[in-house]
Amino acid sequence: MIITFIHSQKAFLPEVGAYIKLFESIGIKCKTAAPHEVIRADTDVEWHFMGTDIRKAKEGRIKIHEYASGSIGRLGNFKDFSKKILNVKPDFRLFLNPYVNNRFKFKDNIPFGYRDMGVNADWLTQANHSKTNCKFDFVYIGDLSPARQPENLLNVFTKSPMKEKTLLIISSNYAHFQTAYFQFKNIVFKGPYNHSDIPSILSEACYGINYIIDEEPFNQQTSTKFLEYAACGLPIVSTKYKWIDEFRSKYGGNYYYLKPDLSNFAWDPIVNFTFSKPDLTNWMWEKQIKSSGIIQFLDSKMRITKNS
Repeated sequence: MIITFIHSQKAFLPEVGAYIKLFESIGIKCKTAAPHEVIRADTDVEWHFMGTDIRKAKEGRIKIHEYASGSIGRLGNFKDFSKKILNVKPDFRLFLNPYVNNRFKFKDNIPFGYRDMGVNADWLTQANHSKTNCKFDFVYIGDLSPARQPENLLNVFTKSPMKEKTLLIISSNYAHFQTAYFQFKNIVFKGPYNHSDIPSILSEACYGINYIIDEEPFNQQTSTKFLEYAACGLPIVSTKYKWIDEFRSKYGGNYYYLKPDLSNFAWDPIVNFTFSKPDLTNWMWEKQIKSSGIIQFLDSKMRITKNS
């Protein structure tokens, strides 16, 4: 059996590596492809990260649609409605969580499951973070798209009290920001990196910044950067919003919450704050994937495994 994961290479998708690791451990061959390559691909399963997919699968193939988030921007709801209308029906749908499922409101009998974000188990066993030898005071990892309003965070490091503190940005497509902030040598842009390199990169910083604007869909969706900081043992400085409040109530941890205007983003209160780690036991990639129901679905179609 061959699974081909299809995506445009534009988004951070750590889940792809997690899928490949788990599926190959039970004897399934995995590949990745761009959308225009899917027709010619030698595969049994087309696994699409949506996006749009308006082409029916070849006869004999299984088609999976994975919705990891709702569309962003002022036209986000319209974009999601358009995807719902235009996309062909798959054999199975995966959603990040019930919120994302509800954004689309599919009214059909296609089976579905929930597959939330996760962390690598070995990151937890290797986590040994220390604030004594940091190259950077703070790190932010992830998307810098305009809808996320990243300039609000960057501007904090251009004036007192934080202009003397260093910020490492790990992202892609950041040339615009490098130009706009070139005079501020305390703001450093790097990346993108292979996902396996992230723990060593994060270890260079004292604190991880989970900057999420308190607007839908961002405030309703899992923060991958937050999970990765926590897995690597970084103390977390975060904006306060619905998802992180619910996460903290279920899994614990203590994080320095920023005010909406970031006015309390200051070194002394952060250094003197008592941080603690959450319990990430249920956030291992293997648990998230197996609890989604996707392995059982594929097994019912192709008998892929005996023991999973």
